Amino acid sequence: MKKAPEKLRFAAMAVDVVVFGFVDEELYALVAPVNRPPHYVNVLGFLGGIVDSKETAEETCDRILSEKGGLKQVYTEQLYTFSAVKRDRRNRVVSVAYIGLVRPDVVATYTHEKALFVPVRELKNLAYDHDDMLNMAVRRLQGKLSYTTIAQYLLPRHFTLSELQSVYEIVLRRKFDKRNFRKKVLSLDIVKDTGTMQEGVKNRPASLHEFTSKNLLELELFA
Repeated sequence: MKKAPEKLRFAAMAVDVVVFGFVDEELYALVAPVNRPPHYVNVLGFLGGIVDSKETAEETCDRILSEKGGLKQVYTEQLYTFSAVKRDRRNRVVSVAYIGLVRPDVVATYTHEKALFVPVRELKNLAYDHDDMLNMAVRRLQGKLSYTTIAQYLLPRHFTLSELQSVYEIVLRRKFDKRNFRKKVLSLDIVKDTGTMQEGVKNRPASLHEFTSKNLLELELFA
């Protein structure tokens, strides 16, 4: 079969997913080894793949998370479309990128033969344009933390207010006064006391809280 004229050739469409997790006061991202000589040799990159002819981008995202990451029921949202002509040195590929968020227990117990969670601060020189993708994903997460309840997808279902504050401080890279932080969060009625306490801790156990709604709410949190 003859090749189509160059002006009629189309870019392939792919999906890449930046999955974040938070555990032990550290933000992690899920990556996998990429070895595609001669352009990409023994580097890390985010989970991704080509969109099937019968799939939507969202369906591809779910399939990639399941097949390549062993993950299901992950909170995801579309991040950005990366379309630089030479973003993939092998072929012309446009990528629809997504952010995914998982709870601490997923990160802490994660085992997979082809993927691993790595602290975000250690990720650099990634495959393709994934350094740019990571930077944009972090900025998006920082922005969403400031005006939504997206933090709930990075926390256990029941958490202490100190754990909640830790997520904000690590991701936003700023410190909050403990009293003012709690006053602000409680005044917005986005979390409630479960009436239970921490168990198995050395220090004085703290009250456990949960979000008042499982839906993603928009409100002014921290400018």
